[in-house]
Amino acid sequence: MSNPMLIPKVDKVVVHMGVGESGQHLVNGEGILEKITGQKIVETHAKRTLPGFGIKKKEPIGCKVTLRGERAENFLSTSLEIIEHKLDSAQFDNNGNVAFGIEEHTDFPGMRYDPNIGIFGMDVIVVLKRPGYRIGKRVIAKRKVPISHRITKEDSISFFKDKYGVEVE
Repeated sequence: MSNPMLIPKVDKVVVHMGVGESGQHLVNGEGILEKITGQKIVETHAKRTLPGFGIKKKEPIGCKVTLRGERAENFLSTSLEIIEHKLDSAQFDNNGNVAFGIEEHTDFPGMRYDPNIGIFGMDVIVVLKRPGYRIGKRVIAKRKVPISHRITKEDSISFFKDKYGVEVE
């Protein structure tokens, strides 16, 4: 591309681990996620009560972390190696974001299986943006992002193919 303002880049990578219950199981998951990402985690809470699953409203049931910059790039390249650089086109949304899952935390380098802890999976959500997206978020002189500047599903797929060598089915 000749215009540098149209080149997409990774805005953030959100890693979410839904444990489904509070207590020691959640603490174990938080420790694993913090060790993998190297960043402090945030607890996620239940939105409503689900008696069938024993979940109460506002009970902590998971954790997440948002990575930006170099940490996001490093985590994304490691995660794509784990899933063998294969994504499905259904994993991309119309705004250029992509989400995929990692089944076992033990696939990450340096992580070992501990029978006392168990195995945890996680969701990885990647948000792409182009330079200039801030005009839609800023407080002063807020404007709409033009349609020609928005990231589409096709832009996102070509970005992942070119930068990370991802095979999209």
